[in-house]
Parts: sequence; C-alpha cells; structure tokens
Amino acid sequence: MRGDERVQDGMFSYVTLEERVPREHPLREIRKLTDEVLRSLSAEFDGLYSDLGRRSIAPEYVLRALLLQVFFSVRSERQLVEQIDYNLLFRWFVGLGMDDVVWNHAVFSKNRDRLLTSEVAQRFFAEVNERAKPFMSDDHFTVDGTLIQAWASHKSFRPKDSSDDEGGDGSNFHGRKRSNDTHESTTDPDARLYKKSYGKESHLAYLGHALVENRNGLIAAAMATQAEGYAEREAALLMLKNKQKGCKRRITAGADKVFDSRDFVDAARKLNVTVHVTKNDKKRRSNLDRRTTRHPAMPSA
Repeated sequence: MRGDERVQDGMFSYVTLEERVPREHPLREIRKLTDEVLRSLSAEFDGLYSDLGRRSIAPEYVLRALLLQVFFSVRSERQLVEQIDYNLLFRWFVGLGMDDVVWNHAVFSKNRDRLLTSEVAQRFFAEVNERAKPFMSDDHFTVDGTLIQAWASHKSFRPKDSSDDEGGDGSNFHGRKRSNDTHESTTDPDARLYKKSYGKESHLAYLGHALVENRNGLIAAAMATQAEGYAEREAALLMLKNKQKGCKRRITAGADKVFDSRDFVDAARKLNVTVHVTKNDKKRRSNLDRRTTRHPAMPSA
C-alpha cells in the first residue's frame, strides 16, 4: 500500500541530536577526544579574552567547526557556517543545540583569526599528538610537502606598481611575463605563484608540510609556509629539529628526490637524523654518498 506524503508542519521534536547521530559514527570518537583536549586548554582560552565587552564565539565551537571543515572538505567558511545551520550532524559535533542561532560567517572568520594566530592552535595539535603517542613510532619518519591552492584567482595577481597594463579587471594576462617579484595577489598578498614540478601549471598557492611517523601513518608535526623553492627542505629541517630537541637517539627520515640536496642531507645528519632520500641523478649528480647508497634497499629515481 502506498504511504501518504505528510506535510512537514511539526513544531516540536522529541528526538535529541545525541539520539540522531548513530552510535557507530566515526565522529563520536573524534568528538570524545576533542572534548578532552579542549577541557585541558580551558585556562589558556581564558587568557585570550578580556573580561569586558561583547561575548565572542566560544573557542571550543570554533575549533570543532574548523575540524569539520577539514574532515568534509568544505570550501569556504561561508559554506561551513551555512552547513552548521542545517546539518544536524554538524550541529551536534560543534556543540550547538537544535534551536541555537548560528553565527554570521564574517564574525566566525574574525574569531578564527584571533584563535589561529595565537599559540593555542599549536597547543591543541600538541595535546592531540600527545594522546596518540602510544600508536606512533619514535624512530622512523617521513617528510613531505604538498601544494595548497590559495583562494585567489589569476585575475587578482596584479603588478605591484599598480600599473594597469593587463586590462581593467586583470583578465588580460595571457602571454605576459609575471613573477612574484613584480606581481602580487590583491585578495591574498601572501600567496605566491608556484608550480610543484616541471610541466605543470602555476597556481597562487601555499605549501603544506608534514612529518609522518611510519608505523601507522600519523602526523607527528605539520606547518604551512609560503610557496618557495627551498621551503620544503627548510620546513622539514625545522620539524626534525623540534622532534630531536632534548633527544640523543638517532632517527630516520624518508623523503622524495626534492630533498636530495647537499645542504639538506648535511643539516639532517647534524640533527642526528639518517635520511633515506630518493636519488635525483637525472641530468645531475646525486648528493647522497655511500653511507646511504650502500644499502640494497636504497631507492633510485
């Protein structure tokens, strides 16, 4: 028998958000861990805010919302706030009730800036990292970098001297020579025109860097930098240096052929790190010596 379509006119709901989220949903364990970490950071959150003035968005809400943006690849904070408004799973994870008013996206962005420019965001990651220590290797790691496209179009990449030789809206740039020395984005000045490898198109971008332990593939350290030629190696050395701080034990670090450079290999060895780098000997000489290449498992490009 065909069921009848009912008009959605109910004013009250007797099912809580907690009941609507399935017991086996993966966000439940993440929410539990996140709550533990946020409680441990409560005193540090207090130090970020004045006792006077209008109340801000709770930092716990902001950090949980930013986690959702990463997990579900939400393209912008405008869309993130919109989804928190109508997505019951998002409301539950952030900590809002069914009838709580969601914030304006511009207010959310302003609160996010205050939070992420402080040390609290790093402390949040460090606390999560500390709880994952039993599952992480202490000896073997991998370093790598990835391109993060900026939210800025090629049209916004305009001459720094404000000359209007590329058309009124910046769209007439084809066939013109543009570089980071002479141009910058009007919407995201920190973004750089960059391409990850030869033969690929250039994008306005940043670089993301990660130090990953090799037992379970968990991230031991992460950072973002401007997109520059030496940024991957410099960021890797910084993360390895922090990892080795106060530690005398030698560790290993795997990396791709971008890291096959004399300065990186020498600096890593001074940090008591044995590097296993893919040889880059196409049209050049590799910077790896027999201390590394004598092993039969040593990869080659």
